Amino acid sequence: MVTGPFSGGRIRRCAPVSMNVTERATAPSTGRTPDARSPFMRLNELLADSPPGQGAINLAVGEPQHPIPPFVGPVLAAHLNDFGRYPANAGTEHFRQAAASWLDRRYALARPIDPASEVLVLAGTREGLFLAAIAAKRFVGARPGKPAILIPNPFYAVYAAGAVAADCEPVYLDATAANGFLPDLDALSPELLARTVAFYLASPANPQGSIADAAYLTRLVALARQHGFMVFADECYSEIYWTAKPTGTLEVAGPDFANVAAFHSLSKRSSLPGLRIGFVAGDKRFIKPFLDLRAVAAPQVPVPSQEVAIAAYADEAHVEENRALYRAKFDLADQIIGNRYGYKRPPGGFFLWLDVTEQGGSEAATLRLWREAGVRVLPGNYAARPQADGFNPGDGYIRVAMVQDHETTAEALHRIITVLG
Repeated sequence: MVTGPFSGGRIRRCAPVSMNVTERATAPSTGRTPDARSPFMRLNELLADSPPGQGAINLAVGEPQHPIPPFVGPVLAAHLNDFGRYPANAGTEHFRQAAASWLDRRYALARPIDPASEVLVLAGTREGLFLAAIAAKRFVGARPGKPAILIPNPFYAVYAAGAVAADCEPVYLDATAANGFLPDLDALSPELLARTVAFYLASPANPQGSIADAAYLTRLVALARQHGFMVFADECYSEIYWTAKPTGTLEVAGPDFANVAAFHSLSKRSSLPGLRIGFVAGDKRFIKPFLDLRAVAAPQVPVPSQEVAIAAYADEAHVEENRALYRAKFDLADQIIGNRYGYKRPPGGFFLWLDVTEQGGSEAATLRLWREAGVRVLPGNYAARPQADGFNPGDGYIRVAMVQDHETTAEALHRIITVLG
């Protein structure tokens, strides 16, 4: 079972009759080259010649705008002298223990995480998710045929960048309303799984907010072990939810956490995107070669930043306050958006994934909102890639980041329905 927002009444463009879902995911290119640039570079170009119709409100970037926790400044000040030395690549012992302790409190793990061998500090999860693909290709060894990395579609752009850097084929698995906005595991052929190096999964998902339940995650981990690939669980939005806490992939991975690496960050949980700190935890057989790669290829994380993270992982009060702010803004969306654009409150994350097919589609709606309302959103087709048959699961959607304050969010939502109807 999976949960996620449902776009009622949306008609999915069908693939050719002779091509099943697995074939669509792995079919050769038709000759058209998908635009692999940052979706935000593409958005800048789309809007470059158009001034905003009203005072600009940016809901395009998933950058939290909530106040940072009050302890950040004092902790940094207390550790200023630590900027004068090189940090250890693995992270300080104190940081790794804090991350492991938080995981043990937050999740029902089969056993406590070992901070010495199963946790690694990251300079934000973006660099970790990128380098993980390269480390995974080395870790899993030879694959029959072209090595593949499986990516939910739509997706966080760094997944594809990592796959390309690792010289693996990125295979985009459509995550649509029809399958609960999560990749359809039934659509994966044995041939594809045999050459798979890694499978990226975000839960809650960006942009749809869908959450994979324990049964889904258990099945995915079983496939990883059967076919010898890594599961990269991007759980950066794990603390933004409304009812039940999202299940963590490490919870279903058993006592050895084999074939699983879970990525966490303070960007969303603690509204600290500029601190650039996170961690990865899981299979120690993978963590060691991952550390070896990061030691020569990635930035070290300053000790003062790690000290802030230690304080953040020890405190849940600011996380609850942060979650309450998002909940209040989704209450606004429930009231203002209502049942327009196929909207239904997602179970997690902080994005609206709105169906604007009847309003002209992704780019047309984005342009109208900017030109007439000054509201900046992201076209859904920029967050996804077209398949060989031309189908793009982001077509007809816009992504709206609920990151501004309550008053600004209310104003933006009212402008959206005024312009789009």
